[in-house]
Amino acid sequence: MRFKRNKEDEPGLGIAPLVDIVFLLLIFFMLTSHFDIASGIRISLPKAAHRILDQEKENITLVMDSNGKIYLKGKKIEDSELRKKLQFMVEKKDMIHLVLQADKEAKHGRVVQIMDLAKSSGIRSIIIAARMPVGGS
Repeated sequence: MRFKRNKEDEPGLGIAPLVDIVFLLLIFFMLTSHFDIASGIRISLPKAAHRILDQEKENITLVMDSNGKIYLKGKKIEDSELRKKLQFMVEKKDMIHLVLQADKEAKHGRVVQIMDLAKSSGIRSIIIAARMPVGGS
């Protein structure tokens, strides 16, 4: 005797479990991803044609606004205090790269002054941050 199979009994792939898995993966990647978000200081970086540096482990980021004020970890800092903090960081970690995010309207002399201060504090390399053009390399 042959039994007829109902079409309802045929195995199928349900869409609900797939949607659940996609949402779980989305949540997982959102929680485990790391974004390096600049502090609340608004600056306009100059544009660069090529990428110069990938993210390094031992970076210190300084932000300089258009008025020449310096911010370390989002807090305004004076030059004398900056020198002490940079020297402390250099002593604590052997090799440190300084990433200087200077506004494109900042005075060149002020940028050079901060670069000199960093070099005299023991910083070995200074990277000047710039915006990559859309579709850049």
